[in-house]
Amino acid sequence: MSIPARCVVCAYQEVGHAALSELIELGVEIPLVVTHADDPGEERWFGSVADLAVGAGIPVLVPDDPNAPDVVETLTKARPDLLFSFYFRKLLRPPILELPRLGALNLHGSLLPHYRGRAPVNWAILHGESETGVTLHYMDAKPDHGDVVGRRAVAIERDDTALSVTRKLAAAGRVLLREMVPRLAAGTAPREPQDHVAARYFGGRSAADGEIDWAQPAESIRNLVRAVTRPWPGAFGEIAGRRVFVWWAEVRSGSASPGALVVGDDGAPLVGTGEGLLELVEVSGEGGASVSGREWLGARVPDGS
Repeated sequence: MSIPARCVVCAYQEVGHAALSELIELGVEIPLVVTHADDPGEERWFGSVADLAVGAGIPVLVPDDPNAPDVVETLTKARPDLLFSFYFRKLLRPPILELPRLGALNLHGSLLPHYRGRAPVNWAILHGESETGVTLHYMDAKPDHGDVVGRRAVAIERDDTALSVTRKLAAAGRVLLREMVPRLAAGTAPREPQDHVAARYFGGRSAADGEIDWAQPAESIRNLVRAVTRPWPGAFGEIAGRRVFVWWAEVRSGSASPGALVVGDDGAPLVGTGEGLLELVEVSGEGGASVSGREWLGARVPDGS
């Protein structure tokens, strides 16, 4: 199958790699891919958009500022019918959004208008949501604000992490693009205005946002752990005077003072919270290798007491 449209693609991360793969498989003409340089301070756990594009014979641009005049000039010369943003980390400005004759669209990692903004997967898990999804929408001057072309939902299971949900979204994004790109090229895709009253924006997250507040309920802390566990920087808190990173945890019944370390009848390390106990299943000291909570407890107190 061949799609009669020239598509410039701005993409990064797991979803960006999957979406670009789908467009290549659809036979879309892609004159240019714009992506980001990898951050040396960030673990790269996803496929390289740049490598994928080069392997497909597509020119790649890696600008510091995608809205710079020279970049806009390059994009103009690409003569796009459509422009796609797939987990691209920089906001594209109106001069670029006005270039493609059929529109500029973004694939966002939530069911808009919910969870507009940055890190939507992490925020959804942190808030204990049971469902999220991807939304393909037109871009305008405001982030995640434009009319919706289509959505595809995915479930968030109790043991899902930001990584597993992101991979679900990558797969869902491919299906949505397979359905909608031919319709966009043909001018038959739906266009639904968002309910802006229901919208709520969320900002980016930093490593510091992983700090645990032990006064929160154990279930809320467990959600935080799931939202920022590897390959994200992790949830951390002070336990018995030391900073500990919690990579996995489970909720237990019972009570103890928030932040207090107690030992369960089965020898498991438990921490008091504002509601219930949190079992430390996998932890690490600052800069150390991760171990099971029981190993950590045994090393900290040789007799486990």
